[in-house]
Amino acid sequence: MLASLWASRSVNQVRGVMVVGSSILLALSVYLTIDYIELRQAGATGEMLFTASTVWYAPLHICYSVGVDGISVAMLLLSSIIVFTGTFASWKLQPLTKEYFMWFTLLSVGVFGFFVSTDLFTMFMFYEVALIPMYLLIGVWGSGRKEYAAMKLTLMLMGGSAFLLIGILGIFYGAGGETMNLLEIAKLHIPHEMQRIFFPLIFLGFGVLGALFPFHTWSPDGHASAPTAVSMLHAGVLMKLGGYGCFRVAMYLMPEGAAMWGDVFLILTTISVVYGAFSAVVQTDLKYINAYSSVSHCGLVLFAALIGMIYGRTHTRDVRLMGGLMKIMPFLAVGYVIAGLANLGLPGLSGFVAEMTVFVGSFQNDDTFHRVCTLVATTSIVITAVYILRVVGKILYGKVLNPEHLKLTDATWDERVAVICLIACVAGLGMAPFWISDLISNSVEPIISQLLN
Repeated sequence: MLASLWASRSVNQVRGVMVVGSSILLALSVYLTIDYIELRQAGATGEMLFTASTVWYAPLHICYSVGVDGISVAMLLLSSIIVFTGTFASWKLQPLTKEYFMWFTLLSVGVFGFFVSTDLFTMFMFYEVALIPMYLLIGVWGSGRKEYAAMKLTLMLMGGSAFLLIGILGIFYGAGGETMNLLEIAKLHIPHEMQRIFFPLIFLGFGVLGALFPFHTWSPDGHASAPTAVSMLHAGVLMKLGGYGCFRVAMYLMPEGAAMWGDVFLILTTISVVYGAFSAVVQTDLKYINAYSSVSHCGLVLFAALIGMIYGRTHTRDVRLMGGLMKIMPFLAVGYVIAGLANLGLPGLSGFVAEMTVFVGSFQNDDTFHRVCTLVATTSIVITAVYILRVVGKILYGKVLNPEHLKLTDATWDERVAVICLIACVAGLGMAPFWISDLISNSVEPIISQLLN
């Protein structure tokens, strides 16, 4: 795909390559999901399926090792949907269209490589590949204080990468220095004192990307300044890399460290949820509202897409300068309302399924401390409703505040494709969530077993 983009000589050729490539990627992800489910139903019991391994650097036991379980399959499917819809959301992006899509594709390569890696070094390499393009995508094609946001994002995430590298080396040598394979290390025992030291390094390294308080400050600036498709990937996938890494590496390989440090990070994550929601309430910049909402909810793809489309027409992100857009661009306005309802957890949409799963599961812990943290985190639902309904009422209803907005047009065909696909996913997952719950549940069991044992 990168080679085809490089060989393209016109904008139309670039668009054609991206549509074909992202469509094939989506089709392959759907095929992988179906094939994975069928293999599990047929009795496949391996912790990872579709595994392969090739030695890269024998002295340090570094291998190109890949494989998937239910969690990574779900993340690959989500990523392919966002790449597909992000292509249409960026259809008219100018200037340097070819260069933009090449960096966007490289970012996608890093994301997909990260989710299929079962070797610590390979995972770290793809993690870096996913981060580096963000600097240019925001710094060149972003809006607002894009250079500041790009530099801040890069410096903070590179700082997190330094923690990660130290932690990965600690895990490698703590496990005997014989393998970097996640599945093999999980069968070994890392000394108690080493887990005490290296667990917080790994968790913080990935937590920076997941916008863990107080290392979240790069996220609102980066999110607000990013182009629409990059903002979609940021909200829907990149922040998930952080959570996936915490779960797959820190907690899975160092369960004793998780027990020692769990309460500390539980407090920080609870603060992130509530702080992000309260911060979104007081914002007047449309993109910053979504950015802080992402800190609270860690992923708002449809919101990011629609905000980018509205900003592309009004050329302002200040909600105080917008009003009456429902009558001017009804398609985008209805899409924004649906995105808002999904964000505040309306039953029948994906947000409700996600929130109920997390909060009900968390409250089942008998410990008073964990239940208090859960109750505090649930207040974000009420706070979310406040800022979502406030923004919807302000920008979509009432009188048109800027006469120039009366000349604006509604969504174009490419934008409608992106929005309809995302709404279908949000509603489909909300109406039929159990297939993906079943897909993930079997893959969570080995990690839970490690923590319990």
